[in-house]
Amino acid sequence: MIELAGIVILGIFAQWLAWKTKTPAILPLIIIGLLVGPISTLFSVDGTKWIEPIWNGEKGLFPGESLFYFVSLAIAVILFEGGLTLKKSEVSNVGRVIFNLISIGSIITFAGAGLAAHFIFELSWQISFLFSALIIVTGPTVIAPILRNIPLKTNVSSVLKWEGILIDPIGALVSVLMFEFIRVEGGQDFTLTALIEFGKILLFGLTFGFTFAHILALLIKRQIIPHYLLNVFILATVLGVFVVADIFAHESGLLAVVIMGMVMGNKELPNINELLYFKESLSILLVSILFILLAANINISDLLLVLRWESLILFAIVVLLIRPLAVYISAINSDLKFNEKAFISWVGPRGIVAAGIASLFGLTLNKQGVPGAEYITPLVFMIVLGTVLLNATTARLFAKLVGVFIKDSKGILIIGASSISRLIGKYLNDNNRHVVLLDSNSDNVRKAQEMGINAIEGSVYAEDIFNNIELNDVGYLMAMTGNSNINKTAISKFRKQCGEKGSYRLITSDEMVDPENNPSEGLFSPTDDYINLMEIARKYPQIQELKLNSLEHLRGLLELIKINPESIPLFVKNPQGELNIIPAHNRDQYLTTIEEGSYLVYVGKTLEYEGEK
Repeated sequence: MIELAGIVILGIFAQWLAWKTKTPAILPLIIIGLLVGPISTLFSVDGTKWIEPIWNGEKGLFPGESLFYFVSLAIAVILFEGGLTLKKSEVSNVGRVIFNLISIGSIITFAGAGLAAHFIFELSWQISFLFSALIIVTGPTVIAPILRNIPLKTNVSSVLKWEGILIDPIGALVSVLMFEFIRVEGGQDFTLTALIEFGKILLFGLTFGFTFAHILALLIKRQIIPHYLLNVFILATVLGVFVVADIFAHESGLLAVVIMGMVMGNKELPNINELLYFKESLSILLVSILFILLAANINISDLLLVLRWESLILFAIVVLLIRPLAVYISAINSDLKFNEKAFISWVGPRGIVAAGIASLFGLTLNKQGVPGAEYITPLVFMIVLGTVLLNATTARLFAKLVGVFIKDSKGILIIGASSISRLIGKYLNDNNRHVVLLDSNSDNVRKAQEMGINAIEGSVYAEDIFNNIELNDVGYLMAMTGNSNINKTAISKFRKQCGEKGSYRLITSDEMVDPENNPSEGLFSPTDDYINLMEIARKYPQIQELKLNSLEHLRGLLELIKINPESIPLFVKNPQGELNIIPAHNRDQYLTTIEEGSYLVYVGKTLEYEGEK
């Protein structure tokens, strides 16, 4: 009981530590697992582990084959969640570089790492290419924590983000197929019987995945499943599909759940975001337990297999040769510059899917006595730990070194994606200003995205919002919802991460009564709240510009707007095209100088005031 409770406590502590240190959770999880597992034998009196899973013995936390079953079911849930994140629209709309990375890049990694493992460690071709299949994936769970605190150029962060999201289920699928191909006939000669077994795995995996995905989608759409049971019902279905598929064709369950997730993720299902949040929370708990168990299950003898100079050579080839080769070939004739390709080449950490599946496959093939299978888990763990540690400690420095680090964060985060936010966001986009809209209303987010605006569905109260690397270069914050509590929460919560250059919010109706005492973070106008702004945008749904002759001209326009309250000033645009937000508070300190050729940007009725020339 103490060991079981300890694993959960240590797992959640590792997750907290990762959040606190802003590193991928897999790093502290595996390190803690190794400390309480194989490394603890060096310090314990009787030479035993502090935590001993022992899945093939009759003692320990998981006697017999129970650890194998737990790992299988946990990986099934994790892979199903990965499948849910892969959208056809994302695949079809991603840039050519990203598409090349997940196709050509995967092939280069698969072939290059397989050849390296075969010749360096003298492993069989089967085991070598299983290893290479496992390290294809990077994964968003390891990319996002590394990049979210590095302000990068948008094209660089987008490539890394989408590569991680899209390659996760693809890499898992390739790994599963490679494993199934090896498993039949115990990894020996590929006879006709072996090919038939492999065909059965493909047949039942694909059939069960597609069939149950459509059945479950139909049940959800017709509301046959009550809302309060939806998440646990889907979880039970995933586990059921995994087990049933395995009965018909041994080891076809993983393929079935990956396909099931992919199919369901591409259907317009109600409450799909709730399902993703539930699966994400469940995955965090499973991953926390799983990786401490898997790392603890490794023996000192396994570690000694990779504590040799050949491991350093393999690691160097994967990181310094294969990854750059895949990136540079994938980016041929693209808009990426040499330094941007260099940074993308440097950042390629392997993550949870690689380590988890490697452990499961290693356990299975070891049990079958496949030669060289004992290398799978320690080699993949070595690549995972090495790449995560390397990138987590050097990515920021390397970004500065190669010149992709954004020193001046001019991006703007707008809280709320209402019609006025979309109107302003579109204008900012058209003027080459990176803008991100955040709203919990899916319809508002969809409308913004249809206008070509970068919009995120989420809540200001959610902790994971900072995982979005779209916010990397954001330095300005504008809270523009109709809820004053949300606006104030956004200012207090996001000011440090997203509002270092300026944090603003719309004033409330109460604050509008006394313009002289507006809050210091007041936005645009001291006499206009959300309702006024929405009403003016409804009557005059366009952003207008008026050329300024002088500072006095601008001040005169602002006085005119007070008399004629059907226009609201938004920005001052200088001759270089840079936009400066107009505050509602203390404008005299803000309006100190105006460059010749500047413009007043406003929404509302057309202004006709020339001022002094």
